[in-house]
Amino acid sequence: MVLVNCPTCGKQIEWSESEYRPFCTEKCKLLDLGEWIEEGYRLPDESSQLSEEDMQKIESSLNDDENEEPS
Repeated sequence: MVLVNCPTCGKQIEWSESEYRPFCTEKCKLLDLGEWIEEGYRLPDESSQLSEEDMQKIESSLNDDENEEPS
């Protein structure tokens, strides 16, 4: 017997018993589908992700701005 958690509500279900697997009910299945349709779930856009080096440059710049004396 394999138990899994419904990705929508977290209820534990037996994998082989669920007609709607990996969901526990049709309602949870449709709620998940609605999230996808409404673009509630998104894959990250690779072009918008900053590299570690870029993040360090931004943090350094912000720290420099905080340490400057007001004119």
